[in-house]
Amino acid sequence: MGNTITFLGTGTSQGIPMIGCQCEVCSSSDVRDKRLRTSALVVYEGVSILIDAGPDFRQQMLRENISHLDAIILTHQHKDHTGGLDDVRALNYLEKCATPIYCEERVEESLRMEYSYVFALHKYPGIPEFNIKIIDSNPFTIIGANGRKVTITPIRVMHYSLPILGFRIGSLSYITDANYIPDVEYDKLRDTSLFVINTVKRTPHISHYSLPEAVEVAGRVGAKRSFITHLSHQLPKHAQLKQELHEQPFSIEPAYDGLTIEF
Repeated sequence: MGNTITFLGTGTSQGIPMIGCQCEVCSSSDVRDKRLRTSALVVYEGVSILIDAGPDFRQQMLRENISHLDAIILTHQHKDHTGGLDDVRALNYLEKCATPIYCEERVEESLRMEYSYVFALHKYPGIPEFNIKIIDSNPFTIIGANGRKVTITPIRVMHYSLPILGFRIGSLSYITDANYIPDVEYDKLRDTSLFVINTVKRTPHISHYSLPEAVEVAGRVGAKRSFITHLSHQLPKHAQLKQELHEQPFSIEPAYDGLTIEF
């Protein structure tokens, strides 16, 4: 298999099922409606790159039998995208080194508060080890254990009033937790073959694309295949949503946990 993305989680911040909810989506027996918090593993040129490590990080890694990461790249600092980083301690043990984590300066500042023990002067034995590498809107390079270099192009998007990053890796463009992409950033999306975009519900949302908006963005990007992620229980069950999207004049589908796509 060539370059791939595996959707480790495709749910919104509360996941599906949501605690205490008995709606038809949360009570669905379809495994595609069981959604952990949004995260993805990209393997490009043999280099393993994790996008975001939310509270379900450990469960996702175990489910997909992942024992090696060359890097973790973070879109932003919200807990549903960073809440599992304590569990990199297992990778530290296996790899015998700190885990490279690429993030913006404001994200590192948040990690220093959330994981203050990691950055303490006198560290408690066995705590996770982060090797923080600061990025911005400029392309950056990850060097894998196999010696190959992967150049990643950040895509500046807005999560309500918070500037965050999407990422372009080869012909894959991945954007989550956004409700606005500046026109100038669309140049970075040109010739995308696989496009991932977020949505949480049909109607407008303060910090995420609505379903019609996400479909409109995907149509503008014009990728060969598009997938939506970060879905909430306010959208239909997977089968119904897939059928609705099939009516679009281009290929767009709801992603689901465990789905692997080659690009």
